[in-house]
Amino acid sequence: MMEVLKVKGGKPLSGQIKAAGAKNAMTKLLVASLLSDKKCTFYNVPNIGDVEITVNLCKEIGSEIKWDKKEKILEIVTPELKTSYVPQKYSGSNRIPILMIGALLGRTDEDIIVPTIGGDLIGSRPVDLHINALHKLGARIEYREMKKEGAYFAQAHQGLKGSIITLNYPSVGATENTMLAAVRAKGTTLIKNAAIEPEIIDLILFLQKLGANIMVDVDRTICIQHANQFHEVEHTVLTDRNEVASYAMAAISTKGRVFIEGAEHHNMIAFLNKLREIGGGFQVKKNGIEFFYENGLRGGLHLETDVHPGFMTDWQQPFVVLMTQAQGASVFHETVYENRFGYTHTLKTMGADIELFTQCLGGKSCRFASSDHHHSIVVKGPTPLKSTDISIPDLRAGFAYVMAALIAGETSTISNVDFLDRGYEELVAKLSSMGADITRVPAPKKGAKGALQNMLAETRV
Repeated sequence: MMEVLKVKGGKPLSGQIKAAGAKNAMTKLLVASLLSDKKCTFYNVPNIGDVEITVNLCKEIGSEIKWDKKEKILEIVTPELKTSYVPQKYSGSNRIPILMIGALLGRTDEDIIVPTIGGDLIGSRPVDLHINALHKLGARIEYREMKKEGAYFAQAHQGLKGSIITLNYPSVGATENTMLAAVRAKGTTLIKNAAIEPEIIDLILFLQKLGANIMVDVDRTICIQHANQFHEVEHTVLTDRNEVASYAMAAISTKGRVFIEGAEHHNMIAFLNKLREIGGGFQVKKNGIEFFYENGLRGGLHLETDVHPGFMTDWQQPFVVLMTQAQGASVFHETVYENRFGYTHTLKTMGADIELFTQCLGGKSCRFASSDHHHSIVVKGPTPLKSTDISIPDLRAGFAYVMAALIAGETSTISNVDFLDRGYEELVAKLSSMGADITRVPAPKKGAKGALQNMLAETRV
């Protein structure tokens, strides 16, 4: 049954919540466990849609999994592969299937078949970086049409061999895929211009426990030596910095105060700096971070998304909502995905003062400088936001809409909430515990036409 969120805004958030395990770490760790036939036990596992999808995907190929959702503990072991074919039903479900190639290449002589890449519609996520890197390790990969969807066929019948791989862009997914393949490649592999996000480091820690000899150098180079022996692993998943930032901004935008247990300071540095620039309050404590509204928010901000250690692209959407409540104009320049401002159409209908530009606004030109994509915006505030019916186009825009609804005075109806389920554990329960007036109810049939019109409006921006 389709469901919607009913959000009545105007109340400051106040209270304490505990941060969940990171979506972008846990899903990759499950795939990495396929490298060996040893049992892996994970703690702080988030009960979210993307983890559920990845669990089912691993079961398809032979994993035995016990998941205690209440205790947030998951055990996985893959004694042998039942198949190296990932069914087409996983096509477009998320970005995990493509990572199965790197994990399985060194474990099977059979052809590996995975469906096309999926995830949020926020811009192209080309897999050429993945494929080129895996080619250099000795894999053969080709794309073929299958039924209604395409699939990638991969094999390494001659085995994988270590190589020096330089990524044209420090892609998180390509770095992960290359690392997974390199663990079983003969010799040593160097990945230059690699991504070094906290979730990448968490994966490296897991791989070292598993049996890999792996290190990160100061110049974005990751070195992996061939592993010939594997071990059972116990691993605690790092907390989700996206979730922490989301609830932090929700608290400040509603003029509230929230303590987030488990928030990790060292993974939030770029976010906290920008928060301080606009006058947002925070205090780092022994077991988390408290976020609060102080004496008004000031604009005049220039914010440019970038790969880690820069400002994370997933923090951008809720930060835009936050700046609609700040005094003055601010500039946002998106350099990671070229089509991540489509969600602003709905914010503008709610009363936000936002103007979109195809030019690079700010300190430097990015790789989208010569494109026709709107990848810069100017936000002016403070502006009151009004309630409306909203259709979510992707995960992070979804939380931005929830934030906007929490600021607005009356009741907003938010559809396509499945996007939120992919990345936010117990969203309604957590917001309700902080005083939000939010409920999840069956979707009224009469709302289908309006939701469709809203989605079409999003795609036209």
